[in-house]
Amino acid sequence: MSELLDIYDENVNWLGTKERSAVHRDGDWHRVFQCWVIYRDAEGRDHIVVQRRGAHKDFFPNLLDVSAAGHYAAGETMRDGVREVREELGIDVAFDDLIPLGRRVSVNRLGDLLDYEFADVFLYRCDRPLREYSYQREEVDGLAAFDIDDGLAMYAGERESIQAQAVGFGQDVMTITRADFVPTNDAYLYKILVLAKRCLNGEKHLVI
Repeated sequence: MSELLDIYDENVNWLGTKERSAVHRDGDWHRVFQCWVIYRDAEGRDHIVVQRRGAHKDFFPNLLDVSAAGHYAAGETMRDGVREVREELGIDVAFDDLIPLGRRVSVNRLGDLLDYEFADVFLYRCDRPLREYSYQREEVDGLAAFDIDDGLAMYAGERESIQAQAVGFGQDVMTITRADFVPTNDAYLYKILVLAKRCLNGEKHLVI
């Protein structure tokens, strides 16, 4: 039997459980955990870490995405989601160290697959050098970190591409463009970059 997920109606009322493959076949609402890792370096520059999704992924393989993310198994709570950070990035983090941003609602279709998600979104500050991450190679094809100000400039149309530190791409520095990221219809990454900047500047009570 494949992994069981809790499913919900559009108002996040619990309806029961269903196998993960059937959830994506039928377009059932389900919950996921997402955590974006951010840091400020010694020179005062702000950065965000992203992962490249594995080539085997059903949705958006080989594209850059949130630092760590995953589905809650049936019966799991929000606090259980922190295991995704440990498993995918090799970072031992406590749930209480995460910075909550609230819930994001998203819908995607890829062929016959439907993805209706309620995502619990968090930031996490981590100064560990990218090369020291022990990322899960079965799920993640590589990691990259880029300057948040560069990312904001790219999304404002001021730059076509930016440079990023890289691990797992066969090079230490890589060029990335907006086309390298998972596409969204709500400017999700842009919002995250803005909130990450505010967080690193000491603002509280941030909401996606």
